[in-house]
Amino acid sequence: MPRLAVENTLRSFELALEYGAGGIELDVHSTADGVVVVHHDPALPDGTAIRGASLSQLARHAIDLATLDSVCQLVAGRAELFVEIKGAGIERQVEACLASYSGPLALHSFDHEMIGRLAHAGTTLRLGILVEDDTANYMVAMERSGALDLWPHHPLVSTAMVAAVHAIGGRVIPWTVNAPHDVERVQSLSVDGICTDDVRRLQPA
Repeated sequence: MPRLAVENTLRSFELALEYGAGGIELDVHSTADGVVVVHHDPALPDGTAIRGASLSQLARHAIDLATLDSVCQLVAGRAELFVEIKGAGIERQVEACLASYSGPLALHSFDHEMIGRLAHAGTTLRLGILVEDDTANYMVAMERSGALDLWPHHPLVSTAMVAAVHAIGGRVIPWTVNAPHDVERVQSLSVDGICTDDVRRLQPA
């Protein structure tokens, strides 16, 4: 709930759950000592690179920096956990971190090759890819990467896209949908979920 609390923090996720979110979407990187942490960018606001510092060092710069483990403990199956892998080459660390999590979860990334590596290695986790280019051949990309979830930038969503993805047993989850008219449009197209900054916008009137 970035509209009410800092994004990618435990407080933001707790608020989303309180307002009835069916899923929690978050971004992950890895620290220098191999801890998977939740943060949108590769560096903290003061410029400290996440991959170049240990968790204890980072904690001195960002007191609200959450680990993926702590988010798993908070969510605990109350909503589906959608983990976007941002850090380069950290997919196996993320997979290992989630190995004991028993709630519904899925991984996704703009790095389609990374998702493909997970699929080819035989992961049992549900996989997805993000797309923001209207020229992208998303069905080919899904096939190559082994993804079942498609995360398109919301203006790209169409009836044809939803039908094509549903035909292979996949899901379409557009991002980031905040304006009421955009919410109404994508809902009318029978998408499988909506990524938004404010769950309250999706509540029935």
